[in-house]
Amino acid sequence: MKWPGFAMERAGPAAFAILAGVVRWALPPRCPGCAEPVEADHRFCASCWGQLRFLDDAGCARCGIPLDGDAIGERWCGPCLARPPRHAGIHAAVAYGAIARQLPIRLKHGGRIGVARTMAGPMARRLPPDADLLVPVPLHRWRLWRRGFNQAVLIGEGVARLSGVPIARDALVRVRATPLLRGLSPRQRRDAVTRAFRVADPAAVKGRRVVLVDDVYTTGATAGACVRVLLAAGAASVAILCWARVIDGAGD
Repeated sequence: MKWPGFAMERAGPAAFAILAGVVRWALPPRCPGCAEPVEADHRFCASCWGQLRFLDDAGCARCGIPLDGDAIGERWCGPCLARPPRHAGIHAAVAYGAIARQLPIRLKHGGRIGVARTMAGPMARRLPPDADLLVPVPLHRWRLWRRGFNQAVLIGEGVARLSGVPIARDALVRVRATPLLRGLSPRQRRDAVTRAFRVADPAAVKGRRVVLVDDVYTTGATAGACVRVLLAAGAASVAILCWARVIDGAGD
């Protein structure tokens, strides 16, 4: 009885390679944007890649919105100059658009949790260099129960693995269920998330340069509410890191 086991052990790597090839043929990697077959996981097809608008440090030094001109440095946009935000900057990987929006949809509503890793790669490259701690935007317990996972936690874990910055998964708690914000005015969004969050353990964020992690930044109502409670709990600063951000009112 030892010989078959010995033979299987010797054939293991070759058999695994054959099985992997069969799996790739039957279930090829898919483009995160359009689901067309691609050569490797977490790769976009040429068409979707060409439609993504990657962001860099050439925008407003505070909110990250793209600015005219070629200079890179401490430049602020008009709204940030007129009313400086409390956060320490918004760092988005891409501008919100037809392809960028598909990844959060496939993740949250399609259950394609591998997409979180796709989003985490470009986001990790936008992580502020002085980051101490990653804190995901929380879901209310009922929405978490229905969905089965928090997309911000999955993305944050991917960024943590790539960057080495620790993640505090439960640092923030959503204590009040909030309605879907899509379709609400900016003021209605702010009112909906007022007093919706609290810091579970202030000692975990006290004196830390926190980076708040989410999938999409639209009007900033949710992120703003999280920033306020983190700063009130003693965080030294709170920056925002996301996959996509809305520019020129292009969001839902």
